[in-house]
Amino acid sequence: MQTPWDHRYAQRMQRMKSSAIRELLKFAEKPEIISFAGGMPAPELFPKEELLEACRKVLLEDSKISLQYGSSEGYVPLREMISRHTARYGIDVGIDNIMITSGSQQALDLLGKVFINRGDRILCETPTYLGALQAWNSYGADYITNVPSDDDGIMTDKLYDAMRYGPKFMYVLPNFHNPCGTTIPLDRRLKLIEIADHFGVPIIEDDPYGQLRFEGEHIPSIVQLDSQMQQKNGGYTGNVIYLSTFSKILAPGLRLGWVIAPKEVISKLVMAKQGADLHTATFNQVVAYEVSRHGFIDEHVKKIVAVYKERRDVMLESLEENMPEGVHWTHPKGGLFLWATLPECIDTTQLLATALEQNVAFVPGTSFFANGGGQNTMRLNFSMMPPERIDEGIARLGKVIKKELT
Repeated sequence: MQTPWDHRYAQRMQRMKSSAIRELLKFAEKPEIISFAGGMPAPELFPKEELLEACRKVLLEDSKISLQYGSSEGYVPLREMISRHTARYGIDVGIDNIMITSGSQQALDLLGKVFINRGDRILCETPTYLGALQAWNSYGADYITNVPSDDDGIMTDKLYDAMRYGPKFMYVLPNFHNPCGTTIPLDRRLKLIEIADHFGVPIIEDDPYGQLRFEGEHIPSIVQLDSQMQQKNGGYTGNVIYLSTFSKILAPGLRLGWVIAPKEVISKLVMAKQGADLHTATFNQVVAYEVSRHGFIDEHVKKIVAVYKERRDVMLESLEENMPEGVHWTHPKGGLFLWATLPECIDTTQLLATALEQNVAFVPGTSFFANGGGQNTMRLNFSMMPPERIDEGIARLGKVIKKELT
């Protein structure tokens, strides 16, 4: 049904769609639903007492700063802390290489505003993060999706042909991929950098889950590997733009992320941010700094990892026990998600309706494919539900799938 407003919207609205995950979260609010749909951290792990104490201290001692306007680049002590933290991993960046954003989702949107012209091609993994597609669709991006992925992420030996389509940049999630849960190994990361440099194509590295490793050795980030070859004047001048967030290690409600990039890129992102929100909430930045500055996050992350590892293990065991033949899934070494592939005869969008009747929810995989596909796939989140609910939910889901197959 048309309304008097329909002809007034900008053309870019034609490419904007509501997030399938956001819509599913409405179902997750019902207490009877066992939801594997969201990407939410476990709320019982939020550091409520530490945040309460930090809020009290910030209001009593720093209210002139924390309740005032701030710089678009972000609160200097917080950026200095991020600089020190990244230096531990061999990434030499100063605060001029760092900008604080209102969650890493804003960083994706600002990157679209700064870099993407209508018709520009973005090379992304298949599937890829839905939020990036949402951010860049409104700027008229097209997507190169003919590079396959396997259990080790994007297959770099298939990149050469795709590069000839002339991508504006590559977008990858190397650690505990959303939605797949996969991790790109070191040899592929090095190959990715080599190919990107050869073709002159920047890499956007999105790393919200990198600290949530359950098993295996730490793998250097793409920006770290690139920085070892591209240091100049004590600051990062390389070919990678790095994104991360406090949402998975502190609390998503604070809406705090950050970008690491060459200074000239940061300056352009700052201009774009000034037109969006002037600056990220000063109070949230000061509170996050106060909570984190004495090393609290390192210990807190250990607690998060222990809980999420247990929940991942329960989900993997329950999948083995309850899924019929022909269903396959990834084995994530960290993060929040795993990816399941069902027999091709099953459409998971239709399956979701049946699953909701049994009070269990997931995200159909089609949402994560930029150019269509994935009708028989789904993303399952294991961080939100306690172990007993995970086991019960997978059992219900297994019954739904078996019924569909028969």
